[in-house]
Amino acid sequence: MVIRGRFAGRGSPGRLRTEPAAAADPAAARDAQLGDVDWSVLPEGCVRSRFPAPSGSLAAISMGDPGSPAVVLVPGAMGSKEDFSLMLPELAAAGYFAFSFDLAGQYESADAGPEHLQPPRSRYDYDLFTDDLAAVLSAYGPAHVVGYSFAGVVAQLTLLQRPDLFRSITLLGCPPRGGQSFRGVSRIGWAAPFIGDRISADLIVWGVQRNFIGASPGRMAFVAHRFTLTRKDSIRDMVGLMRHAPDLRAALGVAAVPKFVAVGERDVWPLRLHREFAASIGASFASYGSGHSPSEESPYQFTRDLLRLYGSAA
Repeated sequence: MVIRGRFAGRGSPGRLRTEPAAAADPAAARDAQLGDVDWSVLPEGCVRSRFPAPSGSLAAISMGDPGSPAVVLVPGAMGSKEDFSLMLPELAAAGYFAFSFDLAGQYESADAGPEHLQPPRSRYDYDLFTDDLAAVLSAYGPAHVVGYSFAGVVAQLTLLQRPDLFRSITLLGCPPRGGQSFRGVSRIGWAAPFIGDRISADLIVWGVQRNFIGASPGRMAFVAHRFTLTRKDSIRDMVGLMRHAPDLRAALGVAAVPKFVAVGERDVWPLRLHREFAASIGASFASYGSGHSPSEESPYQFTRDLLRLYGSAA
């Protein structure tokens, strides 16, 4: 069963909520009142900065006292730090240092890439992203880490390489299967093995630009602007990496940190696969009445559940 916007204990998916979420849940009520957000405007008090990562200079935003326990929120392919901007004030108010950054090649980190590595490389690969994340966590960690979609795979790999840098790991809308991860996507996953990396990337970008995700006008305006800066080769390489995702379930299952799998009920992968993934790694699980982006559509419910996780970790 699925918990709608409720934090479930480790290995326990809990009971299905049948009452309207907003009527019984203040966080759900706040989410329902969001309206069409202007994602180009950051919350008051949000600090812009640049982080010197191995792949280059990464654009970042943060809120809270840098001396407080850190929450590092990592966006996925075609995403950006702004995907978490509504959550930063909530985390900072709860006593955390909330930090998010654009992945190399994405949006305002577009200049970062494999050509800056020593020695230079020609493609974005998992090592590039895990080394960048490890550098951020070495500066601010050990931290609670949220990996969204593609970054969920990056966060898993980094945890297994550097567990000392993690207080907890949350996988938000993360591919629930290894190998050809797109094969589990609802309705069109059957075609994934027959399409190459470049065509797959082009189709995904085409679908996002045509708003098959049903985003609001304000969100789509920001997405369109973001595509003007994001490097096409970084999207191609990320999609290629997701087409050959490592199966880390066994290793994650014995990792000692608290684990949390969070998804939207209308995610691109079926909820059944996410529930099975959470159970296989011993993670808590929650779902929200959103699509692939609970951090944008259900930020207050998701933040509430993160804070419960962090409280239990403490």
